[in-house]
Amino acid sequence: MFTFPETNRLDLMKPVLFGLIVGGLILFVTACGTSDPLWKPSFANMARPAPDSFDVEMVTSAGTVDFRFYRKWAPLGVDRAFYLFKHNFYEGTRFYRVIDGFVAQFGGSGDGGLDSLWRDLSINDEPVIAPNKKGTIAFARSGARTRSMIMYVNLENNFRLDSLESSQVVGYPPIGKVISGMDVISSLYSDYGAAPMRTDLTSKTLAEEYSRLDSIASTAVTRMW
Repeated sequence: MFTFPETNRLDLMKPVLFGLIVGGLILFVTACGTSDPLWKPSFANMARPAPDSFDVEMVTSAGTVDFRFYRKWAPLGVDRAFYLFKHNFYEGTRFYRVIDGFVAQFGGSGDGGLDSLWRDLSINDEPVIAPNKKGTIAFARSGARTRSMIMYVNLENNFRLDSLESSQVVGYPPIGKVISGMDVISSLYSDYGAAPMRTDLTSKTLAEEYSRLDSIASTAVTRMW
């Protein structure tokens, strides 16, 4: 595990209640009868390479942010990001962990069953190509082969994350960067710090206990090449 303070950890640290797991399994079994790309993803579709580069517009409760993703930085990570943004995984989710001077983290859908499903669809680890500069975006992880859907945006230069070793995995490879709206990311509500991560992170719990968290209203892939 990491040796620096809890507020500066990048593992997922997401406790899941037993009842939430059971409920999620029921929801998953029910959803398997549909062709929903999030509840019943096609492995063939997920394996398709993303464009070399693409832009994503993210409308948040604090304003609009535009990201640009580069497949050459981390092909597996960018392929996963493209699939998730293309199928609107992050719409309605919250920035549940915002640490001033460190990162703004998001990615839990708010549905325990869906999150459990995607945690099991993790991708292989990759080397760091681009540094963790202010404004870059990357996947969080809790060990080897645990990158799945949780992402963070660097609020400052965090170059130590380029070479930080945890569970025999070195570094957190950025997959893209903010190209417009960094002021919006910097303004996200941060007074809760890491506290929301000690809950089950469901939409109901976050709305009731951490009502001031900023959220993602919509995302859209706006350009690709």
